[in-house]
Amino acid sequence: MSAAASSYQYVNKRQRTLVTPEGISVPIVVASRGSRVGALVLDFVLLYVGLTIFVLLMSWLASGLFDQIADGMEESVSGAGEFIVIVFILILFLARYGYFLAFELGPRGATLGKRATGIRIAARDGGRLTAEAVLARNLLRDIELFMPLVFLIFAPTGEMGNAGLAGLAWFMVFMAFPFFNKDALRAGDVIAGTWVVEAPRTKLAEALSTQGAARGQSGVTGARYDFGDEELSVYGEHELQTLEQVLRDGRGEAISAVHATICGKIGWDPGAGDERAFLEAFYAQLRAKLENDMRFGKRKQNKFA
Repeated sequence: MSAAASSYQYVNKRQRTLVTPEGISVPIVVASRGSRVGALVLDFVLLYVGLTIFVLLMSWLASGLFDQIADGMEESVSGAGEFIVIVFILILFLARYGYFLAFELGPRGATLGKRATGIRIAARDGGRLTAEAVLARNLLRDIELFMPLVFLIFAPTGEMGNAGLAGLAWFMVFMAFPFFNKDALRAGDVIAGTWVVEAPRTKLAEALSTQGAARGQSGVTGARYDFGDEELSVYGEHELQTLEQVLRDGRGEAISAVHATICGKIGWDPGAGDERAFLEAFYAQLRAKLENDMRFGKRKQNKFA
């Protein structure tokens, strides 16, 4: 078996179907365990480098304060010293929790490490990734990773007895968890209802040929579909890519379902029998609007933006 065929079979095993709240089936690929580990390592490296630079900066500031204290200016610098300590503690807290929360709650749903490895977080129910889900999966990381590592670090000192062995067993159980489910979910993903998938394209895909649909002219009935900015503004790039996939697949039931959803969203009632022409017109005009907005620095990632 060739390497290309082997790679295809491996990717095929990770293919899933995500059903959106609108009832649209979207094919996705679950991220590999290797890419997830690589992303986590990259994130920790970035955090370590950033904290090292910060500690060196704080040390430099503190050394200046100590010099002034040596010169008999204790009272004048005591407030500044307390401020530096507070800032130091605050930065450590934000680095531990804020880094992952801030990036994963962003429009890309991915930290810098995940972006580098081409993966992102998604809700398993097909809906929007909520703050509660991101918070839950990141708080579970303390139980999965940080707490057992603390036991392992202090175990050689002998001050914690058999806690080192307990920490090792704890660590191994949670590290093995992704290998015992087909979606490579860690405990935090199970609790939060998320999974990690290969990231969708950030650029708009090559235009789907709709044969004059941008002008809204139906080749079936001759009806003309023109949509205003208010009607096109209800959706963004994510919905555009989903609609494109539906048109490419050409499944009648999916086209009818999406047609009904969009009509209900924008308040149209064009009747039946011309669903594809309607969707092609909506796709072409929505794409043109999004591309024009991007030229002026405005980007709408999805309908919630």
